[in-house]
Parts: sequence; structure tokens; C-alpha cells
Amino acid sequence: MSPLFRRAGSPRDRLVTLIRKPGCHLCDDAQVVVEKVCSELGVPWERKDITEDRELYEQYWEQIPVVLVDGRQHTFWRVNEDRLRKALGD
Repeated sequence: MSPLFRRAGSPRDRLVTLIRKPGCHLCDDAQVVVEKVCSELGVPWERKDITEDRELYEQYWEQIPVVLVDGRQHTFWRVNEDRLRKALGD
């Protein structure tokens, strides 16, 4: 099912997407937070590289890292652990 049509339910019904690029220290920091929160809550997550996807590059190149929750933009640049946890708990 497309992440755009996912509904909040069990943590396994959620999906976090980290949009990043190689060599980005903010992206590395964001990944640490995403991995931690998703692991603790049992939420699946995926990583996408803007250098491998032209559409993502055009949409997000000024904002990376970008975190999507269920296909919707949650945050960019810095990922706040508490805010992400709250978004996944709703």
C-alpha cells in the first residue's frame, strides 16, 4: 500500500523515509535518530539517496536530510527525537 494511504494504527503500519545523500553530516545525524526511534517503536524505515533519484533531488535538494512519515514531510535538516516519536505515536 502506498505510504500516502497508510493510516495510523500499529507501528508496523507506519513508514519513515529518510531522504539523504552521501557525505552529508546532517544526514548521518538524522539517520542515527531515525534508526533509534524506529527501532524502539518497531516502525519500519527506509533510506533514499537523492543522488539516485532525479525527482527527489529536484524536490528536496535544499532541505536534506528530509524525513517523511507515511509519505508526508515531517521535518528537514535536524531531526528532533521527541517530535518524531510523538508523530509516530499519533
